[in-house]
Amino acid sequence: MACVRMNRSTVERGALAATSGLLAGCAALAVGELVASLVRPRAGPVTVVGGAVIDRTPAWLKDYAIRTFGESDKWVLQLGILVVIGVLAALSGLFALRYRRTGAAAVLAFGAVGAVAALTRPDSAGVGDVLPSAIGAVAGSIVLHVLVGHLTVASAAPGQGEGEPIGAPGGRNRRGFLIGAGVTAVAATGAGVLGRTRTGRADRGALASRAAVRLPAPASPAADIPPRAVLRIPGISAFTTPAKDFYRVDTALVVPTVDAATWRLRIHGTGVTRPRTYTFQELLERPLIERDITLTCVSNEVGGPYVGSARWLGVRLADLLEEVGVKPPSRGGRADQLVARSVDGMTLGSPVEDVMDGRDALLALGMNGEPLPFDHGFPVRMVVPGLYGYVSACKWIQDIELTTFDSYDPYWVARDWARRAPIKTQARIDTPKPFARAAAGTVTVAGVAWAQHRGIQRVEVRVDDGPWQEAELAEQVTTDTWRQWSFPWKTTPGGHNLTVRATDGTGQVQTEQRARTIPDGASGRHSVFVTVG
Repeated sequence: MACVRMNRSTVERGALAATSGLLAGCAALAVGELVASLVRPRAGPVTVVGGAVIDRTPAWLKDYAIRTFGESDKWVLQLGILVVIGVLAALSGLFALRYRRTGAAAVLAFGAVGAVAALTRPDSAGVGDVLPSAIGAVAGSIVLHVLVGHLTVASAAPGQGEGEPIGAPGGRNRRGFLIGAGVTAVAATGAGVLGRTRTGRADRGALASRAAVRLPAPASPAADIPPRAVLRIPGISAFTTPAKDFYRVDTALVVPTVDAATWRLRIHGTGVTRPRTYTFQELLERPLIERDITLTCVSNEVGGPYVGSARWLGVRLADLLEEVGVKPPSRGGRADQLVARSVDGMTLGSPVEDVMDGRDALLALGMNGEPLPFDHGFPVRMVVPGLYGYVSACKWIQDIELTTFDSYDPYWVARDWARRAPIKTQARIDTPKPFARAAAGTVTVAGVAWAQHRGIQRVEVRVDDGPWQEAELAEQVTTDTWRQWSFPWKTTPGGHNLTVRATDGTGQVQTEQRARTIPDGASGRHSVFVTVG
């Protein structure tokens, strides 16, 4: 019986110690978030550690996360960080049961990791970003030291080491632990709620600034979309993708909320003879152009969802560059790379020649008739037809530096992606879906094809190993948008493999050679398996 009581008391002490660690971890995070709301919301412990994890994750693993979790990859990462913190916090509590001071010091060490992550982030604002992780760690360390103190001997008895655990806490020790744990839980919850509330208030200025934007009529409006450019086929992708359905792939754990009233864009660097800083209002008052442009993410697998088409409103980027004295390399310019920097520290590099060759490269202010959503870069983002997003589509842009490819590698290039990334010709089957069951008769196979800045000339469909048969194309709006297509398939019973390929405006047929997304986009032909009958 004594042995049973001893085991039971050991388990109880361990459970209470682990609980102490978890409460200390919660207190550290809550206080950290509260301090971040006072200093800079993006300096919160989970945000800076998550950002550091993303920065140090190999490109292939990032690509896997995007393929596996889609736009939920950031939630999965944050959940994973919280789980790891919880496990480490519980282990710290168990360790502190025997080595009280050392366990508390371990919490401080975790805070040091957060502080280093805050300092080394690309968007670090300096020493102030250290405060949330540092102060949160101090608070967590104190909590752990106090709570575990109720589970250990205050001063060593003869033959017993200092801090060595005693039997199951009872009487005054138990009441002290429960009171301390309850106060910690309430205080941590209060600090977390207060931090979130303060951060929400700080975001209100940005929300109000977006609500106040009135987009002017474009000086150069987009042409009306011809009726024959839109196929009325159930299951096919809409010609214009609603903003709420438009894909989002970026490294921002927390979407930046930028106040348009305080936003600035600086253009400077090699070959810039007249550096300049623009306000949002100054861009809004310039002649704006409106264009339908399809964007594609380099992480899009063959047949994948990370492509969408929208109507963008913005300032022609080439006009701004010429205004500050920039010339493309073909006209003697000294810079061949345009490096765009986001407010979250992301850097993207675009070929200067491409953004100044006459294509509709924009600093976009609007999307589908509305100011940009925050998810898609409000107040201003880049849009460059024909280039994958990682070299052209900088969201929340705040800085443009002209430089050379030899002198600087942007974020993704430094992680082994290609420097130059023209979008590859692709076609996708939207309907029928993979492994669908189709009725006998004629089934409409339909989808979209894209080869931005080259256009789509032809789409063909093959059933099993049969001949390629030409699909019917919807009218092409511009070479910068995707093109819908359809094919009437006269079915036969059994299982069938449907494959699609496109030919771009230059006459180049989409390759059948399969390639991964790394380093310059996936290639191959999309196919779906369908059962008839």
